Amino acid sequence: FVAGQIAANSDNGQGIAGIDWRAKILPVRVLGQCGGTDADVFEGMLWASGVPIYGVPANPTPARVLNLSLGGQGACSQAIQEAVDDALAQGAVVVAAAGNEADDAANYAPANCSGVITVAALNQAGERAFYSNFGARVDLAAPAGESVDDATLSHSNTGDRTPADPAYALGIGTSFSAPLVSGVASLMLGRNPTMTPGRVLDILQG
Repeated sequence: FVAGQIAANSDNGQGIAGIDWRAKILPVRVLGQCGGTDADVFEGMLWASGVPIYGVPANPTPARVLNLSLGGQGACSQAIQEAVDDALAQGAVVVAAAGNEADDAANYAPANCSGVITVAALNQAGERAFYSNFGARVDLAAPAGESVDDATLSHSNTGDRTPADPAYALGIGTSFSAPLVSGVASLMLGRNPTMTPGRVLDILQG
């Protein structure tokens, strides 16, 4: 779903168009059916950005944008913050969903980590979606919908446990507003690969 938002093929008369249809997706699985740990998340972030992980093959194609459509209540742990810092040092832009608890985003990680671009959700009217987290820690907001009438459409699959037939699905949530920002950041870096994560945020907010 998120990969489709960012990079779905365009101008082909089918389905949806991704924000950056020339982007290359580097999928990194950090959570399974039974969840995962902070260590799973930060090691996935590090590997995606090109930082070597002991016992894991090197990443030959480091990502310039890390989209984190995930989160949980609590402070930004030192390990996650260090992973964000290391990814930023590699030149990667880190984008995170603000969360869907209608609460202060400062209470949820990794949205509350320093250096992360934290994205809230908007409804069709351009107002904060009723469920979206909010507050000073939010950097940007992007459309994600509030109901079936204005939900986000993207790629899906009919399989429950293994891939089956391609499909489309509707979704609402900050997990689907964050990829729109990630896609725009990808377009920006495609135009100017030397742009720093801080400069990307400055331009987006400007």
